[in-house]
Amino acid sequence: MRLLITGGTNGMGKGLAEVVAGLDDRSHEVVILGRSAERGEATIRELTERTGNPRLSFVQCDLTRLSEVRSAAREITERWPSLDGVFVNAGLGYAASRVETEDGMDPHFQVNYLAHFMLVLSLLPVLERSEMGGRVVFNVSEGGEIHWDDLQMEKKWGFERGISQAMVAKRLLLLHLHEHLSQRGSTLSFIGYRTPKTVWSNQVNIIPAWMKMMASLAKLAGQFISIERSGEIMAPLFTADQAQTREWSGKLLTWKKKSGFSPMAEDPLVLDAGNRKRLWQLSLALCQDKDLTRLAERYVAQSA
Repeated sequence: MRLLITGGTNGMGKGLAEVVAGLDDRSHEVVILGRSAERGEATIRELTERTGNPRLSFVQCDLTRLSEVRSAAREITERWPSLDGVFVNAGLGYAASRVETEDGMDPHFQVNYLAHFMLVLSLLPVLERSEMGGRVVFNVSEGGEIHWDDLQMEKKWGFERGISQAMVAKRLLLLHLHEHLSQRGSTLSFIGYRTPKTVWSNQVNIIPAWMKMMASLAKLAGQFISIERSGEIMAPLFTADQAQTREWSGKLLTWKKKSGFSPMAEDPLVLDAGNRKRLWQLSLALCQDKDLTRLAERYVAQSA
């Protein structure tokens, strides 16, 4: 299996990378996509040493720059003829104030959602070449709303509102892709995954002191899990056979100790096909990429 993980130098992504790299006599290949070349290469060295798996690679990409997302997608498709899985994981959390990316967008909207929209859509052709059935797993949470008249939150900003909007946007995207590609007979799977507990990561180091204190108390109360445990729980989403992932496709899943991966009820906002189509069209317009639009027409318009 060849797995691409965005945000694989920390948190859930790093935990998953280590677990998958160590499975099945170290036969799996893991590609980590991240912003910092220095941190990325350090992560590759660390995980190679810890797992004994030499098949780990790094692709540099700053998701706050759509130009770099385009370049990274080209690099991936040129270096690897196929992908078996993508973990849509990288994202921004706490922020003290609103800023804009060089593309003129709210960073939470761009990094947590739009950059991944562009990346996933660009990688659909190599995912379809997977012999085990390509699967894309989105790190999401339930709830949220789309601020249609203020996507970039210029009128009312808040980092929590930004995170929440991106989460529902990712769920709209995965269901839109699932429905349209299923109609055209694709074997690809698109799965939403909500971690059963918050993952303890380096994000704790950038939050204010009072938030760090609250997190520490929550950790003592057992409300957090380690990145390694998170990786162990998630790994079957990528190693399962095609029949199983097709059953999961289009669903929002969480993990329960007694029953394993279990579906969660989805919000009416996400189930509304009109909302999915509206966000799809807005996303393509914001990307301003003719090649991406042609690719979108190939995968979605033909099945509409």
